Amino acid sequence: MGRGTPVVRLLRAAAVPVTLVVLVTLAGVVLGRVYAGSLLTMLVAGAAVGSVLVSVLTRRLASWLVAPVSVLVMLGWTAVCLRVAAADAQLPGGFVEVAGDAAGNAIPRLLTAMIPVEATPDTILLPVVAAWLAGLAGAEVALRAGRVLLGYLPPVLLHAGAVYVVGPNAEPAIGATVAFVVAAALGLAVSSRTPDEDPVDGLAPAVRSGVRVRLAVASAAGTAVVVALAALLGPAVAALVDTAPVDPRRYVEPPQVETLDENPLIRISGWALNPEQELFQVATERPGGAGPADPGGSTDPAGPPEGATSGGAGVRIRLAVLSDYDGVTWRVGATYRNAGRILPATEPAPYATVDTVRQEITVGDLSGRLLPAVPTPREVSGARVAYDPGTGTLIRPDGLAPGLRYTVISARERPDANLLATANTPAGDAVARVLHVPDGAPEQLRRLATQLAEENGAPYARAAAIEQWLAEHYRLVADAPSGHAYPNLAFFLFGPRNGGGQRGTSEQFAASFAVLGRLAGLPTRVVVGFAAPGSGPVRAADAYAWPEVLFDGLGWVAFDPLPRPDEEPRPVEEDFRPQPEDPPPSEQPEPTLEPTASPPAAAAPGGPTDGGVPTPVLVGGTGGGLLLVVVALLVTLAGLRRAQTRARLHRGDPQHRLAGAWRELTDTLRLAGQPVAADLSATEVAAQARQALADVRPPAAAYGAAEELARLVNQVSFAPGTADEEQAGAAAAAATVYTAAVRAARPRWRRLLWSVHPGPLRWRR
Repeated sequence: MGRGTPVVRLLRAAAVPVTLVVLVTLAGVVLGRVYAGSLLTMLVAGAAVGSVLVSVLTRRLASWLVAPVSVLVMLGWTAVCLRVAAADAQLPGGFVEVAGDAAGNAIPRLLTAMIPVEATPDTILLPVVAAWLAGLAGAEVALRAGRVLLGYLPPVLLHAGAVYVVGPNAEPAIGATVAFVVAAALGLAVSSRTPDEDPVDGLAPAVRSGVRVRLAVASAAGTAVVVALAALLGPAVAALVDTAPVDPRRYVEPPQVETLDENPLIRISGWALNPEQELFQVATERPGGAGPADPGGSTDPAGPPEGATSGGAGVRIRLAVLSDYDGVTWRVGATYRNAGRILPATEPAPYATVDTVRQEITVGDLSGRLLPAVPTPREVSGARVAYDPGTGTLIRPDGLAPGLRYTVISARERPDANLLATANTPAGDAVARVLHVPDGAPEQLRRLATQLAEENGAPYARAAAIEQWLAEHYRLVADAPSGHAYPNLAFFLFGPRNGGGQRGTSEQFAASFAVLGRLAGLPTRVVVGFAAPGSGPVRAADAYAWPEVLFDGLGWVAFDPLPRPDEEPRPVEEDFRPQPEDPPPSEQPEPTLEPTASPPAAAAPGGPTDGGVPTPVLVGGTGGGLLLVVVALLVTLAGLRRAQTRARLHRGDPQHRLAGAWRELTDTLRLAGQPVAADLSATEVAAQARQALADVRPPAAAYGAAEELARLVNQVSFAPGTADEEQAGAAAAAATVYTAAVRAARPRWRRLLWSVHPGPLRWRR
């Protein structure tokens, strides 16, 4: 069979289309390395075949007709791909809804999806369309225009784009890239002219020799350039194989929780005041049941706290994990990535048993984005979710809605309780986040943590001692105000019992345990969730917070510091009486002196024998002394108040000064007879502050001072650590203007009493 036969010509004609299909498909292979399964690669291969085949079949049509025809066929193939991906991922909703969502979110979800990426409509749409367009462009340039090498440019760009999107999330695509180069070279070789086609045929002998010389020189020069470039760039390109490429995901913001969910710990008190509110329904299947050491299905031997669930023995459902504490607020601090049905598996703790829990949850009045689930979820169906592997928590980026139903299959870990007593806790940079104690911890908290740690050396003994201390000395109530900043915890732990101290919700119990644990050297975090029945409604009364401690080989172990319902708490003063190292001089034992005979008193010459001070002098001296004491006390109080105001507004970092300015405003309202309720937001407090000026005629600047201060407080509360000197100065000025306006409207004697009122020195924050 000769080189010029129809079969050979057919093979040469098919070389370029087949090569284009291979090159485009290899881009799908490169991108498919970060996908779960092979569905994406097959869909991209279908796009490659379809785009090139349409160009081959329409070669005899006018060039301006090819693109519209190809795009129409592409839309059909894309619709098929979306249906296949939606069915494979078991996504709810109709085709129009799924396709619209995929079209609107294809790029951000592809770049924020968790590795391995599940082939869902929104994560396959962009690769399929890009593959089709690359095949169309390459085929038109290579086949219709005859520029084969230029026709390879679109597949090259597609291949480079796939490598860039994968970034450092997979091994280098050496094999696919080598195959790409080999396929391109073979396509060029097969599609080139045959040896019997001599370009100088038909030329005069003299011209023919000149042309051949020029062709030889050009070929040699081209070969030399290629060899030189390979020698120069080869080592640099080879060195890039071991260099971590840029991850494009860092330029795209992953799904975020709402402000409501950033610190769900503050929702505990609100839920406690509405105990019958139905948050969601749950149906639980536990193959094998809960073990004897874990009657409640939790990660700790004790199970859920007594009285925390309305459904008897149930399971502990987790909503959020809070690992970051700045002395004011516990925060989630998680990084969520869009995920498919199958979530990335993490290695369980070496000395923990794992059982499977399957739950079907129907959302009721629960709001926000956080999805409740038994830790640790492995598969989610019925809802599009984002997942944080570090905490094992879920969010729904679109937010929760009544009636939302989803199914979660979780791998629940239960530690070996027999190993807890001898288990150690990890240390180092890997756990620095959960060991961090922010500056400003009250001295009483440090002394209590030291007292409990000194009596218990082992980590578990320390954790158990903190748990027992909180359970024995404090009362669980539903109407305690929310708050877990250092001052709140200090008042909860050491405040007078008859003044609202030593009582709180699970918010204060869990936060106090976590802070005391970190002060005692334990890696701790706070978890918000529900002690739910096995099946049935989960109400607001079932919501609570609990602390967890990280142990080597056992993972995170939950503790229950809540008091038992049938036990009366013991006053803290009975057990926490820290004594100074050296007793004061008044307590030093005095030497015992033997009594001696007293000499008789000698009579004073010219006066009475009693020698007493006259009564008028005694009365005057006593009254004068008391007056001096009162004056000294008032001066001291005035000085302390002024020092307190200066410290709040002009000392410390901008964050503390802004908080101090806010306390100046709330203290002013309290002194004016309009105390601020604990559950009011900053905006609501500002409205109350403006109302306090209704009956006076303050300067115009006073009206906007409260709103400006509330705005600054909200800004810093939602973005901790961002306060600067300018904001701190503005806050101090606003607090000064408002306080001066309110004071100026009071009578002179009230202003005097205002300056020496001791309340702001002792009021709980």
